[in-house]
Amino acid sequence: MSTTKAADRAARAATRHAGARVQLVFAGAFAALLALGLPFAAQAQQPIVIKFSHVTTSDTPKGKGAEKFKELAEKYTGGKVKVEVYPNSQLYNDKEEIEALQLGAVQMLAPSTAKFAPLGAKEFEALDLPFLFANDDEYTRISKGPVGQWLFQKLVPKGITGLAFWDNGFHMVSANRPLIAPADFQGLKFRISGSKIADQYFRLMGGLPQILAFSEVYQALQTGVVDGCENTPSNYLTQKFYEVQKHVSAANHAHLQYAVIVNTKFWTGLPADIRGQLDQAMNEATDYTNSIARKENEDAMAAIEGSGKTTIHVLTEPQRQAWKTKMMPAYDWAKGRVGKEVLDLLSKAMDTKTN
Repeated sequence: MSTTKAADRAARAATRHAGARVQLVFAGAFAALLALGLPFAAQAQQPIVIKFSHVTTSDTPKGKGAEKFKELAEKYTGGKVKVEVYPNSQLYNDKEEIEALQLGAVQMLAPSTAKFAPLGAKEFEALDLPFLFANDDEYTRISKGPVGQWLFQKLVPKGITGLAFWDNGFHMVSANRPLIAPADFQGLKFRISGSKIADQYFRLMGGLPQILAFSEVYQALQTGVVDGCENTPSNYLTQKFYEVQKHVSAANHAHLQYAVIVNTKFWTGLPADIRGQLDQAMNEATDYTNSIARKENEDAMAAIEGSGKTTIHVLTEPQRQAWKTKMMPAYDWAKGRVGKEVLDLLSKAMDTKTN
């Protein structure tokens, strides 16, 4: 009898052991499948995360545009996409961010178009030519047309997809002395973002351009590392440049635009329906951003003037013409920098003669 009971206990133990082995094997297989990234429901419920990094504050046209894209992207995808916006160089400054995008550390950026030359896409610098755009409407028309699309094709070999151009208006120039005539620039050090076109027109005015990251500009102005800079009213206000510059001149001498770009591998890997919804969100965010840029800059000009900390000089037409005459040789110089093809495209798209 005892032998029979012992046999029964052994049989039950063997059964439990076999069951445990099956459970272990199943659990291991399940974990292996998860590791392979197979689309189990638990995984599919996780939202796709887009890290959108930029260098301006949230209350600039670019900052508000990024937040509008976040709002619309999450709405149109029904929460399947989560956009994390990192403003004001929280993640990367403007010298680092494009490499971060290419490496996949972030998925989306909106750098100034001057930042693409180090990638080998010097043609974008044509948009920095002095007195190129008569107004913001002309800029928007050109950037949304064949010129803009042609430029975006230059990014494709770099693993970058261009989605939109965002407007931030016209540059002003500042220093601690009035900048009215070209001679006033003589010997002053000006921060530029990196465009060789900007480098050229500052040199033509007698200035000494220096490349600095956007996040370093305030301190550089404050400590005298540079004497002045160029930027738009909204950036002067939100970065408080006007606090450390006694004079600001407005001549609409050059335009500041951003290109919203995305990592191509990430973008093409998205489901087609999600990509379409994000395109819709980006198109609407672009219209919103471009529509507010002019008003934001007008309000910023008023706020800067009202602060009493700096004097704004709005140049007369003869004064602007003197700047233009001095800067015009940059167009001939640009032929060897950006190439004749993009200059011809610009000439065809607008009345301004660029070659």
